[in-house]
Amino acid sequence: MNKSIVHTDHSALKYLFAKRDAKARLLRWVLLLQEFDFKVLDTKGAENLAADHLSRLENPYENVLDPKEINETFPLETLSMVTFRGNSSAS
Repeated sequence: MNKSIVHTDHSALKYLFAKRDAKARLLRWVLLLQEFDFKVLDTKGAENLAADHLSRLENPYENVLDPKEINETFPLETLSMVTFRGNSSAS
């Protein structure tokens, strides 16, 4: 299998692999990522053109619904119809 190269401005990934005395929570991620053959190359934010481009894309779903429409399609009276199913004697 070919080695993949990950270009990222997330220097925490490089730190994660260099750290030897990591906590168990971080070690779990290190062990998972070691299953893959890849190399992390740090790319500064200004040099990362793909991320810069993606951050500038227009969101076509922004402002699709206004709050008034949401309230009309889900009236507050509907909330009173929700019932609790469980042991009500538990304290």
